[in-house]
Amino acid sequence: MNKIHPLLIKVCGFLCILLILISCNRKKQEAPPPPEIPVVEVIQKDVPIYRQFVGQVYGNSDIPIRARVAGFLEELHFYEGLEVDKGQLLYSIDPSEYQAKVSTQESHLAEAKTELAKAKSDLDRIEPLAEINAVSKSDLDAARANYNAALAYVDAQTSNLKYANINLGYCWIKSPISGIIGQTEARKGEFVGKDPNPVILNTVSTVDTVRVEFFLAEADYIRLSRLLPRVRDYDPKKRAAPVPNLSLILADGSTFEQKGYVNFINREVDPQTGSLLVQTTFPNPDYLLKPGQYAKVVIKLDEVPGGLLIPQRCVMELQGQYSVYVINNNNKVESRQIKAGDIIGDMLLVKEGLKAGEKVVIDALQKVSTGMTVKPKLTVFESQSNYQF
Repeated sequence: MNKIHPLLIKVCGFLCILLILISCNRKKQEAPPPPEIPVVEVIQKDVPIYRQFVGQVYGNSDIPIRARVAGFLEELHFYEGLEVDKGQLLYSIDPSEYQAKVSTQESHLAEAKTELAKAKSDLDRIEPLAEINAVSKSDLDAARANYNAALAYVDAQTSNLKYANINLGYCWIKSPISGIIGQTEARKGEFVGKDPNPVILNTVSTVDTVRVEFFLAEADYIRLSRLLPRVRDYDPKKRAAPVPNLSLILADGSTFEQKGYVNFINREVDPQTGSLLVQTTFPNPDYLLKPGQYAKVVIKLDEVPGGLLIPQRCVMELQGQYSVYVINNNNKVESRQIKAGDIIGDMLLVKEGLKAGEKVVIDALQKVSTGMTVKPKLTVFESQSNYQF
């Protein structure tokens, strides 16, 4: 039997090993592609800076209706919650007691006038006699004193009668203005006019224009004051200063369609809170706003030209330091520290650290790390806030 050449054996062994290595290499998995990561571009635009303040609504005039005399309430002459006219009768109080006082004062005045007539008659009789020395000077002085006293007594009783008539008139309570009347604090048959019984029976408000009051921080006031005319330039007839984009957000999140005006800023800052009272006025033609409501007053305090904006969801914060992940031109991830500015709805105004058009990672901050190669997927961020750009 022929022997196999040793060289052939070595070649066959080498080929076997090579075949095994090739087979194992094919079984190896191919390297995975870079992960797809959502990114957004840094937006550059002029950014208005708004501030929101919680304000309370008041009627342009809120006039309390008072019971100025005490007595039993006879009748209500209005419908609660509806409009009333100036001079309209609202309440009537039992006038019997006050009519009796008027009658008494009328009687006293009649007596005073009778006494005055007698004193005048005595004086007219004594004066001619005094001229011919038929009566003493003391008698003349006494007659004149009696006449002057009677005259003063008539004046006093006239004033008392006038006062009694005034109190009688208070038994019929009329509206001092035209407006909306609220819920009554007393009903027919109740005794009113003295504590603890109702003294203020109701309130009438003019709501075609309403006042909204809120408190402003000192720093925000300084920014707002730059938008307002100087105090000496105010027109006292207008009593209002228009502010750009002064608007109102209602409790349901909707924006009130009417724009407002600043018409009063308090003269001093509260030293305890560091805040300042501001009063604004809003037209209210449909009577949508009611006294007592709360609403958010939105004021444009400033505007940043060419501001850089990114969604807040892109930002990481650690011990007051803010950073983002940026995708460079080689599709590698870079960690970039930024200087944050104002929060604009659900966006963030970036002061330093980014440029317009750069790609920033969003919603995948836990999936990336510095130096990692990724496949950026550009997405358009849709803001969910109602911020007015």
